[in-house]
Amino acid sequence: MTGNDDSILEFLGERDVALSPRGLDINLGREGVSISYRTIHRRLKQLHEKGLVEKVDEERGWYIITDKGRAYLAGEIDASELENDP
Repeated sequence: MTGNDDSILEFLGERDVALSPRGLDINLGREGVSISYRTIHRRLKQLHEKGLVEKVDEERGWYIITDKGRAYLAGEIDASELENDP
């Protein structure tokens, strides 16, 4: 898990919205969070594999935070527990 992962999860969790990688790029940038589109795209794939976000639109690639993602943000799941996940 990286600081970028936390920023992505926090943004999705605080707003409870589904966003595409481009939507995250634009909105994080508006809040002064500097993460490249390429990094957002790559990290979303990893977060999806770990079950922290769910892809709700396969065609467009929109993501929402999952209950597991919320548990991670709340400190109920440690990052070290996720390292062994795919």
